[in-house]
Amino acid sequence: MNFIKHNLKKLIFGAFVIILGSIHLIPIYITTTVAFKKKTDLSSRWLLPTELYFDNFIHAFEKAELLLAMKNSFIITACSIVLITTLGALAAYPLARHKSVTNKVILNLILAVMMVPPLSILVPLLTTLTRIHGINTYWGIILTLTTFNLPLSIFLYSNFIHTIPKELEEAAMIDGCSKFRTFRTVIFPLLKPITATVIILTGVGIWNDYQFSVYLLQSQKMKVVTLAISSFFSTSSSNLGAAAAGAIIAVLPVIVLYIFLQRYFIAGMTSGSIK
Repeated sequence: MNFIKHNLKKLIFGAFVIILGSIHLIPIYITTTVAFKKKTDLSSRWLLPTELYFDNFIHAFEKAELLLAMKNSFIITACSIVLITTLGALAAYPLARHKSVTNKVILNLILAVMMVPPLSILVPLLTTLTRIHGINTYWGIILTLTTFNLPLSIFLYSNFIHTIPKELEEAAMIDGCSKFRTFRTVIFPLLKPITATVIILTGVGIWNDYQFSVYLLQSQKMKVVTLAISSFFSTSSSNLGAAAAGAIIAVLPVIVLYIFLQRYFIAGMTSGSIK
C-alpha cells in the first residue's frame, strides 16, 4: 500500500512538473513559430510555418541594428556585473562578519531599499543625470543599474558569508595576512557559487532592462537590445516576425551564460539559505 502511495505521489509530481514546464515553453514555441513566418502569413501562431522564412532575422540585424544594440548591451551588462559583484562582496563581508546594531540597521535598510520601485524615483534620477551630462552615456546607465542591483548583491553575499567558518580567516591572520588580503585570497575564492548566482540574477535583469534604457539612452548609437526590438512596434504598424527573430537572437547570450554557470547557480542558491 505504501509502495502504491509513493508511486502515485511521484506520478502526480512528475505530471505537475511536465505541465509547469510546458507552460513556460509555450512563449518560446510561439516566438519561434512567428519568427519563421512571413508578415503576410495570417495562420494561427500555434501552427508551425509551412516554409522557413529567414528574412525576419535579416530585418532584425539590418533595420534594428541588432549587432550595435547587442554590443552596447554587452558593454553595459559586463561593466555593471563587475561593479555589482566586486562592490557587493566588499560591502557584505564586514556586514556579515561584524555583528553589531549598526550593521543590522544597515542590512535592514538594504532590504528596505529592495522594496522601493525603481520607477518611483525616475524623475529626480533623470533630472540629476541630465545636470551631470549622464544621459546617452555608458557610465550614466551603468551607474544607475549598478546602484539598483547592489542591494540584492549585498543581501546574497552577506547570507552566504555567514556559512563560511571563521576559523579560515583566523588561520590566515595568524599567518600574517591583513584583513583585505584574507578576504581576497581566502574568502573571495569561496564565493564562486553565490557570485554565479549574483551574475545570473542581476545580469539577466540588466540585459533585459527597458525601464531605464528607454529614458537614459535616447540616442540611436546607444540603444540596447530591448530598445532595438521595441523599434518594430509603433502606433501605426508592427512587425511581429522581425521582433520575434530579434528576441530569439537576443536571448542566446543569456542561455549561454546560464549553461556555463548553472552548476554554481544552484549551489549558491542552496548554500546561501543555510546557516
